[in-house]
Amino acid sequence: MDQELPLSGHLIELRKRLIVSLGFFGVAAGVSFNYSPLLLGFLKRPLSGIVDRLVFFSPQEAFSIYLNISFAFGLVLSLPVVLYEIWKFVEPASGDNFRRKAFVFVGGVFTAFIAGAAFAYLILIPPALKFLLGFAGGELQPMISAQEYISFVIWTALATGIVFEMPVLSYILTRLGILKSGVLREKYRYAVVGILIAAAIITPTSDVFNLLLLAVPMLALYELSIWVSKLAAAGSGA
Repeated sequence: MDQELPLSGHLIELRKRLIVSLGFFGVAAGVSFNYSPLLLGFLKRPLSGIVDRLVFFSPQEAFSIYLNISFAFGLVLSLPVVLYEIWKFVEPASGDNFRRKAFVFVGGVFTAFIAGAAFAYLILIPPALKFLLGFAGGELQPMISAQEYISFVIWTALATGIVFEMPVLSYILTRLGILKSGVLREKYRYAVVGILIAAAIITPTSDVFNLLLLAVPMLALYELSIWVSKLAAAGSGA
């Protein structure tokens, strides 16, 4: 995409990038749908030893569950291609010192997202489930909707994956001259409050323990973002 293109040229370029992205997403979702029963078993693992079976309550719900799973994993599988298309669209406006950095953008964003989703799946969700289902005691028998459970796991993992993008976003914005590490350091107190609020929203429980499971890594990521911003500024000679 040339920087001197008229608006119509940019729209044509954007449409081309969208078609490629949607095409890869469609293929990835189709492949994921073929393996959706296996992926459902993967998503059920945090429930192992707590609840044996999930249930559904309408004729179309089972199909809807597998469709949601295929969309979620299709998004993850196609994410590198989608990120590459996004980068190639905005690359001409990024400046000479940050062109041809598609690998940094795609690799960094994708790795951070996968790390965040894995953190949610392995560290955040299992204790949250135990905490929530522990309220049942011996008087209540859990009968969990598969649709509700899958949505719970997927959205928690997606939200945590996005949160883990902080260092990558810090690097990109610093290299573009939009952000400075000093600003991040000055706003640290506000960041702590914002992080606690965000953790409270993302964390699926209301107890302090599970909130801290996400808030502490978020604080560490914010600190890492400050140092990443310093390194990015040094690398660009700013």
